[in-house]
Amino acid sequence: MIATLLFFIVPVILVEMTILDDMIEFYRMINRLTKKVGGERILFSCHGRMAWPRRGVYFFMEEGEGRSDTGSGKRIVRVGTHALTAYSKTTLWQRLSQHKGQAQSGGGNHRGSIFRLIVGTALVGRDDKGCATWGIGSTATKATREQEIDLERRVSHIIASMPFVWLQINDEPNGRSNRGYIERNSIALLSNYDKHPIDPASLGWLGHRCNRERVRKSGLWNQNHVDEVYDPEFLGVLRDLVESHPV
Repeated sequence: MIATLLFFIVPVILVEMTILDDMIEFYRMINRLTKKVGGERILFSCHGRMAWPRRGVYFFMEEGEGRSDTGSGKRIVRVGTHALTAYSKTTLWQRLSQHKGQAQSGGGNHRGSIFRLIVGTALVGRDDKGCATWGIGSTATKATREQEIDLERRVSHIIASMPFVWLQINDEPNGRSNRGYIERNSIALLSNYDKHPIDPASLGWLGHRCNRERVRKSGLWNQNHVDEVYDPEFLGVLRDLVESHPV
């Protein structure tokens, strides 16, 4: 009986140790990248006149969300990219600015940013202050947007306060890009969805109040790829990209 139990337990432990080792290596490379780009940035203080690469992958962190198993520092809570379909012309800054929101009004457009959408649902869940039109439709009338402006402003405050770093990858928009490969596998590695948690979200993390199960169970502000198995080979690709990243 004991031998049978060990037969099942030992492989699970080895898998968890492998994931932990890979996450430690992942964060080592993110720390290296952070030094290369001159430190973390905050969206509040960013604008389009800054020197942004045309394309890349971004990694958001969150104050109060620390790493507990892989070392010290803030844990990554969202990974994203842009322009993954052929002929897409969205730049890295354009995608980041969609998440940031509008400087003049302090609001934004959650219909153009899934990041804004899911943060908004978490704020509704936490504050019990509903917004009946949130997430409905791909467009909205002026009157609808006016009803949503308070929640949009609160979303902007949350996201624009998050530290982030970016990895320049100036490849072409298509389904085989390195950007998509790094994004997909980074999310799969960091996700705690249906796994023994590593660097779990804090008890007070806003994402616990999100209505999306994948956000709550993964500990990430991501929905896609959180239930996938990562390809360990991606760490080598990431390492090469970080080491060749311009200073």
